[in-house]
Amino acid sequence: MPMPEMPKWYGDDGQIVSCTEKVKVMTENMTELYQLAQDAFEDALLMGCGEAQLREYLKTLVEGVENPYCKR
Repeated sequence: MPMPEMPKWYGDDGQIVSCTEKVKVMTENMTELYQLAQDAFEDALLMGCGEAQLREYLKTLVEGVENPYCKR
């Protein structure tokens, strides 16, 4: 499966992130993240790990990402 199409990025306030440089950085970061996840996924499959467990763990990793800028 190829990498999903990049979405338009929005801030929490609903405003579109339109700065060309910011969008470029987001595209580069998401492309790099996708490729790293794909490589790790393929390696794990070759080592005999189960696909369903791998997918579930990748979801868990994403859910565990913390926002260091969260206003409390």
